[in-house]
Amino acid sequence: MRVVSKVVLGLISAAVSFSAVAMDPRFKDSDGDLVADTPTNSADWIDPPVLVFAYTPVEDPAVYAKVWEEFVDHLATMTGKKVQFFPVQSNAAQLEAMRAGRLHVAGFNTGSNPIAVNCAGFVPFAMMASKDNAFGYEMEIITFPGSGISKVEDIKGKKMAFTSETSNSGFKAPSALLKDKFKMEAGKDFEAVFSGKHDNSILGVANQDYPAAAIANSVKQRMIARDAVKPEQIEVIYKSETFPTTGYGHVYNLKPELAQKVKDAFFSFDWEGTGLQNEFTKSQPPQEKFMPITYKEHWSVVRDIDRAMGVTYACK
Repeated sequence: MRVVSKVVLGLISAAVSFSAVAMDPRFKDSDGDLVADTPTNSADWIDPPVLVFAYTPVEDPAVYAKVWEEFVDHLATMTGKKVQFFPVQSNAAQLEAMRAGRLHVAGFNTGSNPIAVNCAGFVPFAMMASKDNAFGYEMEIITFPGSGISKVEDIKGKKMAFTSETSNSGFKAPSALLKDKFKMEAGKDFEAVFSGKHDNSILGVANQDYPAAAIANSVKQRMIARDAVKPEQIEVIYKSETFPTTGYGHVYNLKPELAQKVKDAFFSFDWEGTGLQNEFTKSQPPQEKFMPITYKEHWSVVRDIDRAMGVTYACK
């Protein structure tokens, strides 16, 4: 079940100006599902000999290439295509790759989904979940023991790390929270720095490079489980309500038969004994399968936060 925090609701009701979401003119949404339609002209479909797949940016892409290895092989078998894992270095690079036609199947992080949908033609259809369909993560504001920060207000006058401006838990949600609930703004009450990735922010706090950071706790849980950081290196001073996790999907103009095979690959994948099972069942709730989702329903809370902050999805 999706929960919208009182802070978010308050921001929504208080928002006085917001430019309407504008999907890139290249795309059409005739059925109102908020994602780009498959082109009606078959000449506009793409059927690449090599499918390129990318997972959302992480600290060490090589680690995740191994994690996704069995799934990549399964995707290749199901589609009859060679599949290449693309280790993206940033959210911007991932978005540009799909927008330019170089990326066909992807997992975009929570906050990047609206931009990917509206600017790159991303069509999300799946999300990781537990066997009983529990899903999601929380945004946490973390610090390290001895930092002098024991509550959010103590961040005043100090540095706080965010991941990137497209990230939900790494920037948008904490910025909304800090402004609405704690009356704190970057540049006025604290110095904002950008690490680029949740992994970088978590390691930065654990190694005492950043006094505080806003992160997705699902990433933190996985890093602790593989001993990349130790629990005693981090203290949590704020935890949000639950948000959806990474959305998985394909670019809008894949040949329909190929797009269906991509979907079938996600929902038929057997997690038992795989790198995905080893890595993602460490989260809480455990992520043990791919669950069908719709962008219109499951990302409504993220779009609400964007509206409250005056965020638009203008495509450059």
